[in-house]
Amino acid sequence: MPPERDITVFIGPANHAGQGFRWARALEQADGNLAAVSFAPTRENGFAFEIDYTVPVGIYWDNEIWARDQLEYLTGSFSHVLFEAEQPLLGLHLGEDFSAEAGRLRQSGVEVATICHGSDIRLPSRHIRDNPWSPFLVPGYRKTKELEVLARLNARRLADLDAPVFVSTPDLLDDVPTASWCPVVVDPERWRSEPRTIPTRPVVVHAPSRAAVKGTELIEPILEQLHADGLIEYRRITKVPSAAMPGVYRSADIVLDQFRIGSYGVAACEAMAAGCVVVGNVRDSVRRHVRESTGTDLPIVQADPDDLAPVLRGLLGSRDGWPVLGERGEAFVERVHNGVRSAEVLETFVGANR
Repeated sequence: MPPERDITVFIGPANHAGQGFRWARALEQADGNLAAVSFAPTRENGFAFEIDYTVPVGIYWDNEIWARDQLEYLTGSFSHVLFEAEQPLLGLHLGEDFSAEAGRLRQSGVEVATICHGSDIRLPSRHIRDNPWSPFLVPGYRKTKELEVLARLNARRLADLDAPVFVSTPDLLDDVPTASWCPVVVDPERWRSEPRTIPTRPVVVHAPSRAAVKGTELIEPILEQLHADGLIEYRRITKVPSAAMPGVYRSADIVLDQFRIGSYGVAACEAMAAGCVVVGNVRDSVRRHVRESTGTDLPIVQADPDDLAPVLRGLLGSRDGWPVLGERGEAFVERVHNGVRSAEVLETFVGANR
C-alpha cells in the first residue's frame, strides 16, 4: 500500500532494465506529495532489477483471485496508472488486454496513460523502410511477423483508448508521432568511474542483450580482427548480472552499443555514465530530436556496420580526445537521463488534473 499522498501512481508491469522502478523514484523525488509503486512479475532466470512489488509470473497470468485483488488494489489505492509496453496488469483476467483494464480503471476514477518500450509498438514494415540495417530485414528473423501483428494491435488500442502516450526512446516517435519522449533513467553515481588514463591496448566491450537486434554478427568480425592484430582487447559480455555491469564498464575504454535499431537506450546511458567512449548507429532523426528536445548533442560516436572499422581505427589514432568524449557522455547522462527530465515529462500526466 502506498503511503498517503495527494497523487499515487502505479507503474507496470514490464520494468524493462529497471525503468519502471526508476521512473517511480524520479516522480517521488520531484514531488513530495506524490507516491509511486512499480510492479512486474518475477520471471525465472530473468535479470534482477529493483522493483517495489512483484508476484511469481505464474500467479500473474493464471490466478484469478490474485487478479481480482489486484484490480481492487489499483482502484482503491491509486489516482494514476501508467501501463508499460501495452501489457496487462491483471494477466488473463480481462482477456490479456491492457485497454480493457484501462477502461475499468477509468470507470473507478483512475487516470491512465501508457509508455511504449520498443517492440511493443515498433512496426517492422515501417522500420524496414527507414532503416537499411533493420533486424527485420535479416532472413529468417523469427519474430518479424508476430511483432508486426503486435505493433498494429497495440497502435489500434492506443488510438481507441485516447490517453496520454509516452515513449522511452526517441526513435519510437516514428511509430507514435503524438507521443512524448520520457527518457530512460540511470543513476549516474552507480556508474561513475575514476579518471581514466589513456590505454596502450584499449579494452573494447560489446554487451548484447539480444545479439540479433544489436547487430553483433555484423560488427564482431571487425572487433575480432582488431583484437588479433593486437590493437584492442575485445570482450563480448553475456549473461552478466545487472549488479556486475558497473565493474564491466569501469574496466572498459570503448563500448559498442547497437547497430540495427538506429537509436540508443539504457545500456548506452550506463556506459556513458561510466565515462566510456560509446560507439553506435543512431539515426539522424533521433540525434535531431535529442538536440531539439534537450539543447544537447548526443555524444555517441556514429558508426554503422559499413564504416565501423575506419571509425574505430580513427579513434585508436586520436586517443587524446577520449577524455573529452567521456566527459561529454557523463554530462549528457547527468542532464538528460538522471530522472529530472523524465519526471518533468510524466508530470504532464500525473499533474494534469490537480
